[in-house]
Amino acid sequence: MSSQGIAQAKAWYWQRISAMVLALFVIVHLVIMIIAIRDGLTAAEIFSRTKGNLAFGIFYALFVLACAVHVPIGIAKISEEWLGLSAAASSLLAKALALIIVVLGLTAVWGVI
Repeated sequence: MSSQGIAQAKAWYWQRISAMVLALFVIVHLVIMIIAIRDGLTAAEIFSRTKGNLAFGIFYALFVLACAVHVPIGIAKISEEWLGLSAAASSLLAKALALIIVVLGLTAVWGVI
């Protein structure tokens, strides 16, 4: 198998694993939101519960990191196949997107905890 084939297989693997992780995180996130809404919590009450909550911070930081793995791989493939970008350009786009997701996502998590 060529090095390009190995790289594609690894990307496929990481995207599938990150999708499984994201599915779990989305389910937990939705359950948390439904519980909060059903209990009639306001945004201020929710923020008061998340401040200083290490478990909350770790959960959502991992959520952000899973997104930062999953999304750029898909964008790289889409930009190659649909937009006709070169492999190098799509890789650069994917890396930039991963960095943006990590920085903005972790900033949001930090702001909430």
